[in-house]
Amino acid sequence: MRDDTIMVSTEGTFELGFFTPSSSKNRYLGIWFRKIPVPTVVWVANRCKPINDSSGILTINETGNLELLGQNKSVVWSTNSSKRAREPLVQLLDNGNLIVRDEHDESTENNYLWQSFDYPTDTFLSGMKMGWDLKRGLTWKFSSWKSFDDPCNGDFTYGIEFNEQLNTYPESAMRKGSTKFCRSGPWNGQSFSGSPDMWANQLIDFGFVYNDDEVYYTYSLKNKSVISIIVVNQTANVRQRLIWIETEKIWKPYYSVPKDQCDHYGQCGANGNCITTGNPICQCLKGFKPKSPEGWNTMYWSQGCERNSPLSCHGEETDGFLKFSDLKLPDAQHTWVNKSMNLRECRAKCLSNCSCMAYTNSDIRGEGSGCVVWFGDLFDIRQFSSGGQDIYIRLSASEIAHVEKIDQDHKRSLLLLIILPIVSIIIFLATIIYYLRRLKELKLRGLAGLGYWNTNAIEAENVDSDAPNLQVFSFNKIEKATNNFSNENKLGEGGFGIVYKGLLSRGQKIAVKRLSKTSNQGVEEFENEVTLTARLQHVNLTRVLGYCIQREEKMLIYEYMPKHSLDFYIFDPIRRHQLDWEKRFHIIEGITQGLLYLQEYSNFTIIHRDLKASNVLLDNDMNPKISDFGMAKLFKKDEIEANTDRIVGTYGYVPPEYVKTGTYSMKYDVYSFGVLLLQIISGKRSSRYYGTSENLHLLDYAYQTWEVGKGVEFFDPSLDDSSSPCKLYKCLQVALLCVQESPENRPTMLEVYSMLRDEIKAIGCPKRPAFSMKSEYTSTSQQESCSGA
Repeated sequence: MRDDTIMVSTEGTFELGFFTPSSSKNRYLGIWFRKIPVPTVVWVANRCKPINDSSGILTINETGNLELLGQNKSVVWSTNSSKRAREPLVQLLDNGNLIVRDEHDESTENNYLWQSFDYPTDTFLSGMKMGWDLKRGLTWKFSSWKSFDDPCNGDFTYGIEFNEQLNTYPESAMRKGSTKFCRSGPWNGQSFSGSPDMWANQLIDFGFVYNDDEVYYTYSLKNKSVISIIVVNQTANVRQRLIWIETEKIWKPYYSVPKDQCDHYGQCGANGNCITTGNPICQCLKGFKPKSPEGWNTMYWSQGCERNSPLSCHGEETDGFLKFSDLKLPDAQHTWVNKSMNLRECRAKCLSNCSCMAYTNSDIRGEGSGCVVWFGDLFDIRQFSSGGQDIYIRLSASEIAHVEKIDQDHKRSLLLLIILPIVSIIIFLATIIYYLRRLKELKLRGLAGLGYWNTNAIEAENVDSDAPNLQVFSFNKIEKATNNFSNENKLGEGGFGIVYKGLLSRGQKIAVKRLSKTSNQGVEEFENEVTLTARLQHVNLTRVLGYCIQREEKMLIYEYMPKHSLDFYIFDPIRRHQLDWEKRFHIIEGITQGLLYLQEYSNFTIIHRDLKASNVLLDNDMNPKISDFGMAKLFKKDEIEANTDRIVGTYGYVPPEYVKTGTYSMKYDVYSFGVLLLQIISGKRSSRYYGTSENLHLLDYAYQTWEVGKGVEFFDPSLDDSSSPCKLYKCLQVALLCVQESPENRPTMLEVYSMLRDEIKAIGCPKRPAFSMKSEYTSTSQQESCSGA
């Protein structure tokens, strides 16, 4: 096969041929996806021995081995099969595996004379193996390219670490050269212990084989139409799972490792526990203390932790074990495994050896089985909120007693300081709440006489969408419409309770918000939402059609929104593609008009106070409707600001002046709108961190990219070429003006509306936004004209 020819797999998925990477002039023999327009090489034969012209030829020699010939017919690369074939046949399989077999041998892959899957490069394909073939002495390990234009083995590798002679616990790890860079932990029967959520997914099936002949990890794709690969990336020092998005013609990351600080190997040193939500993130295990308190206090954790009390190693009476739960298991380099022992035998085995520091089951499926023990210090542990693994760590008997006493004292303190007083308070409050509920319900019914609700419509079903009055529904009608509040009809759930889809007997679809008895949204918010929305009529506001307050139930009946809420799309890696730029800008305009109506054109000035992506609902035509007015406040037309004693709202959308002093004004919703606008154009959540070092809040990241003219890095990459760069930059600039720290520096919604419609040409230049790590409060009201791009 010469340089100008290719070999195609059976179903046309892969090609084998010669290629030149990036800006290089060298030629390599490789395999790549045939139908994907983005060049994606998954295997390279002569990784470190390039051919510098087009003289390359792939051939089969007299022993049945492949040979790659370069200039002057010199052998550049060859296979090394010891088996000879009468008639060797070379095939490229549709899974990307290049094989050599005897044409007369029709048996399975076990009789391949040679296969490329035995010699992986940087790409892990479905069906490949990562690990060890103990019989043949093969190691299946992935190594990065040196650079974009040099496929030679880089020093960034990913593989299974296992010592056959010492019978250690197999685990997956990445290395940078000879140094451990990141561990996914040992395989515990259902996942790698450092990735407890990997088994619960809709995309991939995982497998792990651990016997006398082989130790390896593999995966397969549940949906054969999905194209997904794992790539070891030298440039970014990450391992990424990528998914091909056909509509965008790009590879999208499904996940990347390491994903946070606790994924970096040995972050907290020996006997330390890394907790991403902790402050600091490194903490000593119970029974241990910082080896260097001075270093620990300055967040220099590499020296790790040492025992509070030394072990005696004289048997059961002097040493014991403390159970730790939901952990990533320690580095398995110094371990020993016995797959036939039970946990009780494992404990005895560990206790009998003075060097043994911990033990647990090697397989956690079912009730657990097998035994694994650790020797020496415990490295690279991290804490999960759930889904991690139990491990029993050795401590002196005195230290265990001390830890248990602390736990008991803590529980006793909680009982004395919290639980006992609460018992008497609960009894008192229960009585008060009961009578308040009855009074509130009577008050709600009394409001009907003022014309807000039609009390003659108790059995109403045919709701007139143009009627100004709300309808009163009986509990029986709502119960029937929602099929007895079945899970199949459940649309969503929040702190207030559950929302159900309902169908009235005449075919009208409704949404029913059923407030739970433990809801944060009580009768006051219920009354607030009903009385406010009864007065509001606008195409971009959801309508409350009626209510039910029977059987101590509080339920609101809304018009049904078939396309869910905005967050259902913009934060989902797949569904976000349904919102192109035209739809997104249409949604932005609709939200703007809804807020403008509330602030300027309704009979009452209303501050919503809970504007967020989940409170923007979409109808069949993707028209946005602002919903959930439980936290809204009426504002007098001549009022500038007001105060509240109770801080409400959603983290990330609440302006700083409200958090600090409880002061709110119409600029509250302007701030929330700015955050929402940033989320719509970026597809990013405000509760996460971004940037090259992943330490920037969404507002910081938006400002940083805008300030240096690199807004394209902030915008949602799923937006195609039909999007308008000018409009995107305009929205970014407007959003940053809306989230200014000082309310005086934020525009009004009328100004926002005019800016988005290009009615204001010279837009103010935003300063660093609120809640920035480096922000400073300013009361300046004058802003310079600014281009914003």
